[in-house]
Amino acid sequence: MDSETLSTFSNSIKNGSISAPDPPKQPFVIGVAGGTASGKTTVCNMIISQLHDQRVVLVNQDSFYHSLGDDTLATVYDYNFDHPDAFNTELLLSCMAMLKNGRAVNIPNYDFKTHKRIGPGCKVNPSDIIILEGILVLHDSRVRDLMNMKIFVDTDSDLRLARRIQRDTVERGRNIQNVLDQYARSVKPSFEEFILPSKKYADVIIPRGGDNDVAIDLIIQHIRAKLGQHHLCSIYPNVSVIHSTFQMRGMHTLVRDVKTTKHDFVFYADRLIRLVVEHGLGHLPFTEKQITTPTGSVYPGVVFCKRLCGVSVIRSGESMENALRACCKGIKIGKLLIHGEGNNGRQLIYEKLPADISSRHVLLLDPVLASGNSACNIIFLNLIAAPQGIHMVCKKFPKLKIVTSEIDVTLDEDLRVIPGMGEFGDRYFGTN
Repeated sequence: MDSETLSTFSNSIKNGSISAPDPPKQPFVIGVAGGTASGKTTVCNMIISQLHDQRVVLVNQDSFYHSLGDDTLATVYDYNFDHPDAFNTELLLSCMAMLKNGRAVNIPNYDFKTHKRIGPGCKVNPSDIIILEGILVLHDSRVRDLMNMKIFVDTDSDLRLARRIQRDTVERGRNIQNVLDQYARSVKPSFEEFILPSKKYADVIIPRGGDNDVAIDLIIQHIRAKLGQHHLCSIYPNVSVIHSTFQMRGMHTLVRDVKTTKHDFVFYADRLIRLVVEHGLGHLPFTEKQITTPTGSVYPGVVFCKRLCGVSVIRSGESMENALRACCKGIKIGKLLIHGEGNNGRQLIYEKLPADISSRHVLLLDPVLASGNSACNIIFLNLIAAPQGIHMVCKKFPKLKIVTSEIDVTLDEDLRVIPGMGEFGDRYFGTN
């Protein structure tokens, strides 16, 4: 932490403001692109089948083809269905925006034999996961911006042509010669001009499509990991929430319970604090080091950063000092005393920081992140955090790292975390 940051550390905590209420949870949007008959639908179905414990909806770009007029239908075999202009992208964007905002939409029904939309459309409800599939879903930057994950299914061109012939002759009533003529005239040129270049925007490229079980499994693991995170972690990548287990949930139940005795509160709070401190230390830089074990073997290990210090926010933050000392022998610890001024801000009353703090990695200790008025550009360790505090801190100090064990729902009008655990310092130290 340099001198400028140190100045910010002391001065910027005097004032702050509460961010707007937390926005509703956003769905996880996956885009799946690739050439004609590359296996996009197979990949989508495999993803859906393995995410059976989540609400998943599939939206096909093909549903948004423009209906063709009579003049165009007269020469339909000359029409380029693989060109971006063949799709009503504005309608697609509108429908996706509604789904992302938690509103049901009517997706058009497109008939590939008549080349027109039929009926009122199909009602699609908002879901945890939205999969948008189509040959050109990665072509338009506005559509790409909607996605949390972008996939390109990469399949050999000869295999794709063979699949297209089978599909169009069996399902769409066309003859082989028409399929081949259309492929040479528009499908292949459009693939090379529009679809293949969009491959560079993909986060994941799947060779062989649905036959690539390993790639599908890795994608599923990534999606599950993302869905398991609090949605604020996707907004602020510098926020880290410890993976929740029944053991952690049980400890939170005890420390939040108003009936828990002081002895039990301190015991389980100390356990949670130790977990948060150890998790926070895992975010520090390290260097690789090979050592020799007592058996004479070489072990490829790591050495963590040793130039550390802690800074506890008096008084609740002092409850975390023992855990930090237990993990980092001989660590220097500074102090900050911050006085509340109603709902308008915080005043710095006292500071005692290590003289060489500018050359150290700093761990700020405070069990509860409420409004965010008392944090700065360092690694911030706490047991629970309110969304308003996370918004406040991350927007004002974008380089700060927050490590917490749970993110609570909100703050009440008195800036108390809800559901929270009450006044942590009073409960921990047995004071009123």
